[in-house]
Amino acid sequence: MSDDTASTEFPIADVDGPHQGQPLESAGTPLSEAEAAVVLTHGRGATARSILGMGKEVHREGVALLAPQANRNTWYPNSFLAPVEANEPGRTSGLRAVADAVETATAAGVATDRVLLVGFSQGACLASEFVARNPRRYGGLAALSGGLIGEAVEEADYLAVDGGLEDTPVFLGCSDVDPHIPEARVHETAAVLEALGAAVTTRIYEGMGHGVNQDELEAVSGMVAALVAE
Repeated sequence: MSDDTASTEFPIADVDGPHQGQPLESAGTPLSEAEAAVVLTHGRGATARSILGMGKEVHREGVALLAPQANRNTWYPNSFLAPVEANEPGRTSGLRAVADAVETATAAGVATDRVLLVGFSQGACLASEFVARNPRRYGGLAALSGGLIGEAVEEADYLAVDGGLEDTPVFLGCSDVDPHIPEARVHETAAVLEALGAAVTTRIYEGMGHGVNQDELEAVSGMVAALVAE
């Protein structure tokens, strides 16, 4: 466990939205004994427990797995490409749930630079948005089939936030024919995160559709291993 036991707070509204009061599921190394943590955010129609299953595939000793649960298994009602207001209050409530999960880890003594955020689909969109809106050095971000939220991505809006990502490793994986995630939005997301100072790896998979493949799991596994490497 890190000696840095100070809780990290994020400038997200202290909302009482649909996802507040939902459980934070956990697996892996108990948080009280962990030196690192992975916050996993599930997709539409899935559950915290289901994405913990993916987390267990990439787990390393010393790493706690934390997964917030969306109310009715959906973080926000419409496509992530819809105008932001069309996905409120779910979007902001979801961002607060992600922040609460990260703060749970940091309050237990895990430094933010040992917290990796992983999301799939809706969860990838939330994780990307959270990191871009709250830039600092994280243990990493792995956004699988997702991207920044909104009708359009305005890089200047993200760069107006204080701080930077300080070489945070970022992995963006998506299909070139994903029915929900345009390839262009993945590249726009990469550009914003790079402008914020992240070290971004983008992999576009030909003909994959909407899912997670073995190459992505291996990439995430390497990011988890790096959290506890000497």
